[in-house]
Amino acid sequence: MRTSFNIPEDLLEEFDETWEAEGLDSRSRAVREAMYEYIETHTRLEEVSGDVATTLAFDYEHERVIRDLHDVQHDFQDIITTTSHMHEGEWCLETVFCRGDAARVRQLVYRLRDFDAVGRVKVLLLKPRPGSDSQLE
Repeated sequence: MRTSFNIPEDLLEEFDETWEAEGLDSRSRAVREAMYEYIETHTRLEEVSGDVATTLAFDYEHERVIRDLHDVQHDFQDIITTTSHMHEGEWCLETVFCRGDAARVRQLVYRLRDFDAVGRVKVLLLKPRPGSDSQLE
């Protein structure tokens, strides 16, 4: 199936350089790989349940969204335990450490991803493995 995308030129150039450096056969193959990875990450986030500990890392344009992000962080203070923030020009990098119900963490992730001024939201998820004696307490 053929399709088309509107992608900023600089992003496409960087994508092409990356898949070519990895030795993939084509841009189509690279896009398929990226889509599989995206689906896998989304599925993992959707399937987890119970108490989890997570680190969320996201970048954003400071002036465009800082007040809204503060509101979101206050809305989720029941699961946010710690935040760390750094400036890089007009952009910021924020890490948010969370502990709580997986459904609530998902809500936070999707809320952050909903802002146009947020570039990416990466999730590092820690959950005890089945049969493990570990507890997240």
